[in-house]
Amino acid sequence: APVPQVGTNLTDLRLPRKVTVRELGGCMGPIWPSYYSECSALLFVVDASNPTQVSSSCIQLLSVLSAAPLASVPVLVLFNKIDLPCYMSLVEMKSLFRMQDIVSCATQPITMLETSARDGTGLADVLQWLRTALKDPS
Repeated sequence: APVPQVGTNLTDLRLPRKVTVRELGGCMGPIWPSYYSECSALLFVVDASNPTQVSSSCIQLLSVLSAAPLASVPVLVLFNKIDLPCYMSLVEMKSLFRMQDIVSCATQPITMLETSARDGTGLADVLQWLRTALKDPS
């Protein structure tokens, strides 16, 4: 079974220019603000198979969106683990998160996608979003 990200990982992507992705697990939330000034785009990953974490994920998302250094940083909310039989659909997740209200109040552009890190579903869309958000030619 997959385990949540606990520490921090750095990954370099070529989009075609080099982009460094810093992965910070949810339990690292207290130190997230120390990285905001370096952030050009934000990917916020939610476990769509775990309804017990919806409220804490929503609170973390609202905290991130209200941070002044991220006021104009494009945000991609990824509802992950859609390969699991117990996942909540994009419609369900948008409703539980009240995404329509969040998007209408946010200062930054917000996009939502369903993904599966395990089988790669949605990965091409994530990479295309990153290229667009970072204004990289395709």
